[in-house]
Amino acid sequence: MQRDTPPFRADHVGSLLRSQPLKEARSKRAAGKLSTAELRAIEDAEIRKIIAKQEEIGLRAVTDGEFRRAYWHFDFLCGLDGVAMIEVAHGIQFAGVQSKAEAPFVRGKLGSRHHPQIADFAFLKANTKRTAKMTIPSPSMMHYRGGRDMIDKTAYPSLEDFYRDLGAAYKQAIRGLYDAGCRYLQLDDCSFAYLCDTAQREMLKRRGDDPDKQGEIYAGVINAALADRPRDLVVTTHVCRGNFRSTFIASGGYEPIADLLFNRVNVDGYFLEWDSDRAGGFEPLRLLPKGKSVVLGLVTSKAGALEDKSFIKRRIEEATRYAPLEQLCLSPQCGFASTEEGNVLDEEAQWAKLRLVVDLADEVWGR
Repeated sequence: MQRDTPPFRADHVGSLLRSQPLKEARSKRAAGKLSTAELRAIEDAEIRKIIAKQEEIGLRAVTDGEFRRAYWHFDFLCGLDGVAMIEVAHGIQFAGVQSKAEAPFVRGKLGSRHHPQIADFAFLKANTKRTAKMTIPSPSMMHYRGGRDMIDKTAYPSLEDFYRDLGAAYKQAIRGLYDAGCRYLQLDDCSFAYLCDTAQREMLKRRGDDPDKQGEIYAGVINAALADRPRDLVVTTHVCRGNFRSTFIASGGYEPIADLLFNRVNVDGYFLEWDSDRAGGFEPLRLLPKGKSVVLGLVTSKAGALEDKSFIKRRIEEATRYAPLEQLCLSPQCGFASTEEGNVLDEEAQWAKLRLVVDLADEVWGR
């Protein structure tokens, strides 16, 4: 029951804890003690090391760990035409901690003529024997964080025009990634999970967005970005409740958005988080249609303690009450370093968790 196409029975969301040589190099670059070319050479060397480690563990999907990024989303968004990083009044508020006070601002017409991360993917693909997986933020993240205030009203008097151009810009970027050899693409998304959280819905109302309609809008933009995509490009989405230094933002099960997510978002699979009580139960899986897969995020990336195999197997069995085993896979619930700061566990624990996922997948689905 192993799979030859992604998502694989043992998979992972993508980001990895930054290595010490990489952290030191980025610090020196920020201080002006290292050139861009010198930093990239160090990134290259460290990425080759983590590619080899993923292959050695037995993962069939390999990423670059997002080692060239500071953020899982902002770096990609600022690579789009018309977008720039600016200082803001405050960072993103997680449970007990706040991120840096900066965010992408749409200052001009959106596009993606030559996205810089296409070259990053090309390097990954050239250095792995396995399936090279590219992770990028969902287009919804260009709007969700700041809403109307982070979109220049001169460039976009109408939000309808903004959403149209956003979908088109993503379509350009995705085509560029495909032409570089990408056949496994993941759209990382917080918006759908946040729409299941009462406090987040109230936040949207206060700033003038309708939480009952926003999910439909985001689904439309994603579908526009993926329209007419090549048949051999597998696209998944990871639906996250927030991940920064092992903290979170949202709570609530997937029930409010399950039908929309599974049946009206045109992706092939879903990485969903079920590592804590905040995630609710597996009941939303009953709405999963045939032909689509869900990757069960049952191994937490937020803490270093290794999960018990028998416990994870029982959780997988619980999930099969609502969806067939052949439509399910296994992964950590999120990346290990959604930002360069990383979660509060060490590299040894990170690799142990990924090995656990591979071992469990072999035991549950066979080698």
